[in-house]
Parts: sequence; C-alpha cells; structure tokens
Amino acid sequence: MRSYELTVIIDPEIAEEDVPQTMEKLTAIIARSGGNINEVNRWGRRKLTYPIEHRGEGNYVMMKLELEPGKVSEFEGSLNLAEEYLRHLLVRLGD
Repeated sequence: MRSYELTVIIDPEIAEEDVPQTMEKLTAIIARSGGNINEVNRWGRRKLTYPIEHRGEGNYVMMKLELEPGKVSEFEGSLNLAEEYLRHLLVRLGD
C-alpha cells in the first residue's frame, strides 16, 4: 500500500450538522476501495480562491490514507460521482 494525502472540498450547502455524515460517506468510499485512513483534519468552512459551481465557500477536509495503487482510479471515480464533494486532490506521499 502507498501513502496518499487527500484534500476534499465539501459543498457549503450541506449544513454543518450534516458534515459528519458526509465524512462517513467519504470514509465508506475509502474502505470500499480497500484503503486505510491514518489521519483526518477538518479545516472547516473557508473562502474559495475562485468560484466552483457558483459557490464561494467550501468545507475543507484533509486526510492521510493508504491505498493500493491499482485502486486509485476507482477511488477517484467514486469521488467524482458523489455530488457532496466540489473538488478533491489526491497526492502520493514519498515512499
């Protein structure tokens, strides 16, 4: 398994009390792809540098996880299909 850092911007129209449920869905997507989460940091609601889908803010979450290299494209495809996530960035960390 390789180490990755995942940053996700959650749709700001999701109420603050519903953000944990959205994070659970993200955790389920990672587990379904065979990954393990090592660390989770919620950065909270922040202003976006540029509008994404006509939204000026987003709830940021950063995770460090481990994932098999062959499962990365499947995992990112699942993230792209989920409407709750405006953007994501998955970066491979050094060996």
